[in-house]
Amino acid sequence: MPDETNSTSSADSTTAADPTVAPTPVTVLGLGAMGQAIAGAFLKAGHPTTVWNRSAGKGEDLVARGATRAATAADAVRAGELVVVCVVDYDASQAILEPLAADLSGRVLVNVTSDSPERARAAAKWAAGHGIAYLDGAVMIPTVMVGTPEALLFYSGDEAAYKKHEALLKSLGGQSAYVGADHGLAAVYDLSMLDFFWTSMAGLVHGYALAAKDGVPASALAPFLQSHISLLAVLVGETAKDVDAGVYPGEEGNLAMELEGVEHILHAAELRGLDVSVLRGVRDVAKRAVDLGHGADSWTATVEGVRNPGA
Repeated sequence: MPDETNSTSSADSTTAADPTVAPTPVTVLGLGAMGQAIAGAFLKAGHPTTVWNRSAGKGEDLVARGATRAATAADAVRAGELVVVCVVDYDASQAILEPLAADLSGRVLVNVTSDSPERARAAAKWAAGHGIAYLDGAVMIPTVMVGTPEALLFYSGDEAAYKKHEALLKSLGGQSAYVGADHGLAAVYDLSMLDFFWTSMAGLVHGYALAAKDGVPASALAPFLQSHISLLAVLVGETAKDVDAGVYPGEEGNLAMELEGVEHILHAAELRGLDVSVLRGVRDVAKRAVDLGHGADSWTATVEGVRNPGA
């Protein structure tokens, strides 16, 4: 999550300046780990970069590389055509931005602070009320990847503003994507992808813990899990198609049968004294989908259990 608490920079990981992109004055507000990485990427791409942080003592490396340190947030904003704010949350970003509404006029504001879709939409409403072109963003990679061709960032909101600065924003990540006019969509993509990531990580460490109870080290299981994960890559697209269509063909494996498999894992984990709260959640959602009439459908039908928690 972007914040102002870490001074680590990923300057060495960024890509070189693109001679086809005209240098554009940019400002970065917030010099935590991610803010420094963002400013470093702009610098390496050849854009005049002004930086500002609420507390002193950050950004010395950026200044040494050519960034301008502004004395005040207002000075920083006035120096940039594109203004990026990257702080701990939207309370912090709004506290910084509220006094700067007049200074932000005529500029594009990009907020890559992590928070909820609702907070993003509220910030967009504030920006619109002050005539500020606003993009909400989500950084989907660690600081060391900022500025690389593989880096993924999401942007939503003012499409004209995005198109105007698309090449500039891609200096932060080659996989940058505009996902829609609703300012909350970048956060929706962010939360959905992190939902998948963290629940997957929970399953990974739980699987390691289960194996360890019978003397199997994680390193012995890891190569087989690597090949198992490749199956997920195939299932991502197929599952998306079925979720969107609301059709869950279960000829190759039905939910009622797969629910029994989950019960076996749950039983084994309980016998070994492991925490099974996550597994119980998986079991309960699958059982709810079966109770809703999806026993003959595929595992994807558990989405109906997720959508209907009170059923």
